[in-house]
Amino acid sequence: MTLRTISALLAGAALMSGLPAFAQSYQGRDSGDSASSGAQEEGGEAGTRSGGRRLAVQPYIEASQILTAQLSPGDDVVTYTQLAAGVDASINGRRSAGTVSLRYERNFGWGNASDSDTITGIARSSFEVVPRTVTLEAGALAARTSVDGSGANVFTGQNNADFTTQTYSAYAGPRVQTRVDDVEVTGQYLIGYTWVESPDVVTANGNAVDVFDESVSQQAQARAGFAPGTYLPIGVGVGAGYFREDIDTLDQRVIDANVRADVTVPITPTFAVVGGVGYEDVEVSSRDAVRDANGVPILGPGGRVVTDEASPRVIAFESTGLIWDVGVMWRPSRRTSLQAGYGRRYDSDTFYGSFSFAPNPNTNLSIGAFDGIRGFGGRLTNSLASLPTDFDVVRDPITGAVVGCVNAVTGGSCLDGLLGSIRSSVFRSRGVAGNFSRRVGRYTAAISAGYEQREFIGAPGTVLAAANGVTDENYYVAGTVGGEIGRRGTFTVATYANWFEGGFGANDLFGLGSSASYSHAFTQSLSGRAAVAVNYLDSDFTTEDLKTASALVGLRYGF
Repeated sequence: MTLRTISALLAGAALMSGLPAFAQSYQGRDSGDSASSGAQEEGGEAGTRSGGRRLAVQPYIEASQILTAQLSPGDDVVTYTQLAAGVDASINGRRSAGTVSLRYERNFGWGNASDSDTITGIARSSFEVVPRTVTLEAGALAARTSVDGSGANVFTGQNNADFTTQTYSAYAGPRVQTRVDDVEVTGQYLIGYTWVESPDVVTANGNAVDVFDESVSQQAQARAGFAPGTYLPIGVGVGAGYFREDIDTLDQRVIDANVRADVTVPITPTFAVVGGVGYEDVEVSSRDAVRDANGVPILGPGGRVVTDEASPRVIAFESTGLIWDVGVMWRPSRRTSLQAGYGRRYDSDTFYGSFSFAPNPNTNLSIGAFDGIRGFGGRLTNSLASLPTDFDVVRDPITGAVVGCVNAVTGGSCLDGLLGSIRSSVFRSRGVAGNFSRRVGRYTAAISAGYEQREFIGAPGTVLAAANGVTDENYYVAGTVGGEIGRRGTFTVATYANWFEGGFGANDLFGLGSSASYSHAFTQSLSGRAAVAVNYLDSDFTTEDLKTASALVGLRYGF
């Protein structure tokens, strides 16, 4: 494990991390976050909590025996002995809130099965440095995923698959919120780092897949505005935003700077027309790869192209000029909110919208549309930032890996859609995502679904030119239900489906899986575990579908 891997994990684990989704101005309408109008969201602290200090820390160790049978294309049966250690922790205080789930596991293969070790986890937290004014927030993700020859990247339920890789991401930054008379002033800064281990996969014709390596992203925003009925019958705000992502592959760079003014015109006490106008400067650029005497790009470790640092920087996309949007906002109560709008951005049409409905403390429905230009790292850190601070992590009961979703009554979130394609090229991401969660007594259920289109951007005359204008599409749905059985038992049932339509030739993928697990407490510290899972993968990259079934029995000891 490299130093940058350890740094990414420690940053997230130490901070128990997170950063809320940007709500305003164009810097908030990036890929992965629900877009909003120029009207300021109330408070801007979705997922934070208040009240007395409550800290829960649950370290544990596990020992399990796993059997995995390949049903197709072969009939291999392999077994593993799995040893794991992890910690699940949460804090709910007057100035701090957060959740972290971190796990290390070691698989010892029997017979033809190979050994492996994995670190997985997800975290999100916030801490008020200055009460109600300055908040430090951060987050992190460590995930095991499967990558095939199309570049499709999905959460995996398999042990020791040759095409698995690790994705690490961490971010942190302060948020400021205060008032000057009746003017609300807000500001945020976020810095994130994302790294993907080389999955060592090739395309159907034997070429190395253009896989994302690492990037550093930064974004900042500032806004000042007042609500309708204070100084004027309408609400007025002005703001500015800046985003930059530096991607290691071919020294790609995304810069997006904007200034914007917005207005809110009340029509009724619960309905308003909103709109905004501003100026934006967007630029995507890169260098070319080192080439041999025949002009063929030279590949470095992991099959990634080697950047020619001496080559000139080439513009792949630029858009400078007027931006605008107009829409509506409906808030019949504090528990219901709807925003929708249309505008112009990136020299093309753009649509945005969000809907949230929480009729009671145990039910939440949220839907959001997004549109933005980002690299894989910037897309990932922004979507991690939208997680609430209070959630339950959904893990594969066989492998222990994070499967892509978290559950929270304040609003769940799935990461399946944002992983999508793992190619290194910058892309414009457009789509919609929704989540519904419900808690009834001792049971909790949640379902998430979404769609994302990624249109890749590549500079002419460079290796990435072939990707320019190519579009990938990703559809996903995931559901979980769990709760208590009697006084000592708990269960979880989870199902997922993922459809990936690749634009780089015949590169479609369909994944489907389901699992069920049961845990029974023998004592306060010792419990027994049993689980079964089935997974199905249909990829154009392989001639036959992959079907597997797995089972686990084991013990967990909690400290």
